[in-house]
Amino acid sequence: MSPLSRAVDVAIQRYQQRISPRKGWSCAHRVAHGGTSCSAEVRDIVRRRGVVRGVRPTVRRFVACYGAAQLLMASDVQGVCCCGPIPIPFKF
Repeated sequence: MSPLSRAVDVAIQRYQQRISPRKGWSCAHRVAHGGTSCSAEVRDIVRRRGVVRGVRPTVRRFVACYGAAQLLMASDVQGVCCCGPIPIPFKF
């Protein structure tokens, strides 16, 4: 891994450990579709492809996450309960 890729990997890891647990919401893509969060996915992309070659897949993921957020907002979801890998939206 290049020094730049290592630096980005460490930055994402610190985000995942220190900021993400405290921010109060989850990745919309993960909530809507299951699987990994955007930070975990981007970290994997950087590890596999590097920073420069990982730009396009990272942008695609963030666009997909934006679409998932729009989908969740349109459905007026107030919470998500996970049953295995499948998120089940519910309202109060």
